[in-house]
Amino acid sequence: MSPLVKIRSERDQMSAVERRIADFVLENAQLLRDYSSQQLANALGISQSSVVKFTQKLGFKGYPDLKYSVGEAIARADNSDAPQLATASDGDAGGSTLWRRKSEAEEATRLINPPETLQAVAEAIAQAGRSGKVFIIGLGEDDIYARNFALRLSLLGILTVHNFDTARMTANISVAGAGDVLLVFSEHGNHPALGKIARYFRERRGQVITVTRHTANPLRTLADLALVVSAHDELPYIQPLLYQSALQHLLDGLFVQLCEGGDDRHAQLLANLDRIQLMLEP
Repeated sequence: MSPLVKIRSERDQMSAVERRIADFVLENAQLLRDYSSQQLANALGISQSSVVKFTQKLGFKGYPDLKYSVGEAIARADNSDAPQLATASDGDAGGSTLWRRKSEAEEATRLINPPETLQAVAEAIAQAGRSGKVFIIGLGEDDIYARNFALRLSLLGILTVHNFDTARMTANISVAGAGDVLLVFSEHGNHPALGKIARYFRERRGQVITVTRHTANPLRTLADLALVVSAHDELPYIQPLLYQSALQHLLDGLFVQLCEGGDDRHAQLLANLDRIQLMLEP
């Protein structure tokens, strides 16, 4: 794994001092070879031991090991990007950078959601689809992804109960029971009403699956299974784009896993798509 991708994927879990180091490394990766651990510490106004501990926490033997690994990653990126940069127009520079940042966010998100977690989430949803219901909720912009994923599950023949109103969802889950699943979309995971709904659902012996940022948040602590998204950028107009791209990539992977989990679901998907196409025809 690229050290820069690793740093981005773990940044949201770092302490304040560690995030300062991480941001400096990410923003000055090309110049890192010119900095000793002491010079880096001086630039950030922290102790040298903080820099050493940061590198060791990432799994490197020490700061020189991190610096060498970052240099290698930059060299590989430069070699692979050189032909594209030579032919790219100046006007496309912003688009190319955004594409790269989205790719990095998607890669970081993939790495922090291990295959066994995705498999467990897919199995929980599939089981609920066979013998129960999948409840789905998201508020505000989170509802865009909740609504879309609910539609996809319906196309697979999985009974879904989608709502973007907390009062109505509270009423809906009064009929939930063991074997049912609640899928909660909340970027920051700190909406009090969603926390109450998750607790109520667990009282009904249902299984709670959360989709949030890769941060410590109240909603995530209530999850039986948690999907997390890593997407960070200092520019306020870029960070949401990275989050949306990485989240969609994560959900696409989960949907594909559900499609490939059984011939009956695949057949149901094709049948439903055919019915929808007939409905749309004049």
